[in-house]
Amino acid sequence: MSGIEREGDRFVVPAALLAEAFGLPEEMIRQAMGEGRMKSLSEMGEGRDAGRWRLTFRLDGQACRFIVDETGAVLARSRFPIGPGGKTGP
Repeated sequence: MSGIEREGDRFVVPAALLAEAFGLPEEMIRQAMGEGRMKSLSEMGEGRDAGRWRLTFRLDGQACRFIVDETGAVLARSRFPIGPGGKTGP
């Protein structure tokens, strides 16, 4: 699997894609996932954003976010620092 795939009401994001987004080796991503250090949030768009989802992943003071359509196609991607308590920006 090389891209984001949709499985029912959830999305599957490959470790390789997260590694690229965070600028880290894939093994570090897999380790963080296994240790429960990586947190994720999926939000379904409403109104003008209907049919889109925002997938946010947080790890060690950084976050990466993918905006995807109903098939999992990436429409936008960003990476940014997060503040105390995991507050995400833009």
